[in-house]
Amino acid sequence: MTWYVEDGIGETRVVRLEHDEIAEAYLAWPGELVPGTVVEARLLSCARGSSRGTAQLADGIQVLVEGLPRGASEGAEIRVLIMRSALAEHGRIKLARGRLTDAPLRIAPTLAQSLAEQGQQVQVVRRFPAGDWDGLLADAFAGEIAFFGGTLLLSPTPAMTLIDVDGEAEPKALALAACGPIASALRRLGIRGSIGVDFPTLTAKADRRAVDDALAHALNGWPHERTAVNGFGFVQLVARLERPSILHRASFAPATSAARLLLRRAEMVEGAGVTELAGHPALEPHLTPAWLAELRRRTGRELRFRADPTLAIEAPQAQLIGR
Repeated sequence: MTWYVEDGIGETRVVRLEHDEIAEAYLAWPGELVPGTVVEARLLSCARGSSRGTAQLADGIQVLVEGLPRGASEGAEIRVLIMRSALAEHGRIKLARGRLTDAPLRIAPTLAQSLAEQGQQVQVVRRFPAGDWDGLLADAFAGEIAFFGGTLLLSPTPAMTLIDVDGEAEPKALALAACGPIASALRRLGIRGSIGVDFPTLTAKADRRAVDDALAHALNGWPHERTAVNGFGFVQLVARLERPSILHRASFAPATSAARLLLRRAEMVEGAGVTELAGHPALEPHLTPAWLAELRRRTGRELRFRADPTLAIEAPQAQLIGR
């Protein structure tokens, strides 16, 4: 099983392919605290008798820390192993999470390094050999995935990622048809953490058992725990959460997500001329001078940005034009 890595401008993209389609995918953005990093920090606060507190890194970033000894002193210098990246939410940031450690300091491992450490085969490429990355991002921006007979509506919330199964088919048939697409969406969009799936109401125990079996089969090999489908058609899944999902990034950082997508599209354009980047005006502030300089270096072409308010934020365009 091979994971393909694109070291893009402003992000690293990783996919695993099956039958030339993206089966699993992850995104990493530079500058984020990622799992496996070991950093020095200063303990800011810790409730009396609690093993949890808040620490601050030298650059001012705060981290929730667990595993503190009883009687830990505020202001003490501690070493923290990062377990989960920070997560953006509506109106706030959920702090990164870590635990006390005495391990050596370690810079953030890349996605490729993390996969290699897990024994996976990794290949760095300029362009994925197959798979529709643009289509994957379109699903994330829309929060909606169609399948035969219905639609999945995906909504990240502070408590959990909710997946609503919608359609006009008979409830049992609709629920059974949704199991495969649900499992595919979780893998393709890198969704982890607490996940709630709202199937149609299934009053018969035999129907709920059939959906349980179908979901278990679809999720085989994907590490998680889950409840049984209840009489209201709801099931909860829990999987280890380490970093924001692609759905999460598109939902809570749409402009900067789209700016990175635009840079990828521009980098993949072949030929001579000037690269025109066209996008909603909200994208331009996110196209940093460093990123644009790197795009010029990689393509050997001059660039122009054309603000077009008629373009949706998630639909930027890149093309070659004459000088």
